[in-house]
Amino acid sequence: MTPPVVQSLREQIREHIVEGIVSGRWKPGERIVERRIAVELEVSQTPVREALRELETLRLIESAPNKGVRVRNLSAADLEEIYPVRAGLEQIAAELAAPRLAADCSALEPHVAALWEADRLEDGTAQVRHTVGFHREMVRAAGNSVLLHTWESLGIEVFTALSIRWLGTVQKSYAEEHEALVQAFRSRDPDIGVLVKRHVLGCAPRA
Repeated sequence: MTPPVVQSLREQIREHIVEGIVSGRWKPGERIVERRIAVELEVSQTPVREALRELETLRLIESAPNKGVRVRNLSAADLEEIYPVRAGLEQIAAELAAPRLAADCSALEPHVAALWEADRLEDGTAQVRHTVGFHREMVRAAGNSVLLHTWESLGIEVFTALSIRWLGTVQKSYAEEHEALVQAFRSRDPDIGVLVKRHVLGCAPRA
């Protein structure tokens, strides 16, 4: 029973740190003190350390001997690197998911509806959440656990949020672009993989 509890706790701590970075509580180059987080959240330092290790794997933070852990100074070029990898994965996912989504797009539709409202309100947080939710459901529809795990490991939500907050990377209409993808799935567009790849690459920040 213990491992699942630790896993859940580590995830909560990781999300707390990510939210702090995205919201600007910890700025690029600023030190994140493991002990302070543990005291603040009333947990031991072990799960905090594990969460920080995961975020270092995502290249969101960096550690150095005698200097502790700091938020990385990510440039547009750093943030842009993830998009060709993500685009390739999502092209494969779209092609695998096409038959299933042609028959039933109900997993994607709520995110599109929410994006219309988010666009209207210019709600950046909701735009990120539902954009990522849309793409996660598309990848999930591919029915390939390895593909989904690889996609999740890229930290899509974190880097999408950072691209918008730090670099002002904003699409013209999040809802319109995703509605077009739903229509392409419904119509069994033979180029759906290429369309998805082009869409993802079009979201990349520019160095």
